[in-house]
Amino acid sequence: MLKSTGFPLNRLNYYSISLKAINRPMQLDSSYNKMAESKSRAYPLADSKTTNSLLDLVQQAQNYKQLKKGANEVTKSLNRGHAQLVLLAADTEPLEIILHLPLLCEDKNVPYVYLKSKAALGRACGVSRPVIACVINGDKGSPLKPQIDEAKDAVEQLLI
Repeated sequence: MLKSTGFPLNRLNYYSISLKAINRPMQLDSSYNKMAESKSRAYPLADSKTTNSLLDLVQQAQNYKQLKKGANEVTKSLNRGHAQLVLLAADTEPLEIILHLPLLCEDKNVPYVYLKSKAALGRACGVSRPVIACVINGDKGSPLKPQIDEAKDAVEQLLI
């Protein structure tokens, strides 16, 4: 026989009540989101028009095999001097895992920009997983050279 311990004897009812309380979505007001965006260390953040053009360029670079994905590959490309443009995801959690890349980009004089979504960056890179960083490498005689130069100019305009 079960002793009465103060809990309901029907455990199923007890657990379903507590799970309902846990699964309730947390309500955050809009001021919380604005505060999170204003304190973001992801600068420069691309606007929607620039983001779309950059994601199109990433897809084309993937087709021409001029794209490297991931923080480690980006670091290697920057150190080797092949990098032309670095794209970083602003919603990386924790952001510290890619915060060394802007410093390295500034040392190598390579433009970089943050995009809002790592999922969108992953889709543009042609993989099913989110991508937190990617680099477009430049080759001599590349058909993407004019588009890469145009994207670099757009990224540099975000800094002004």
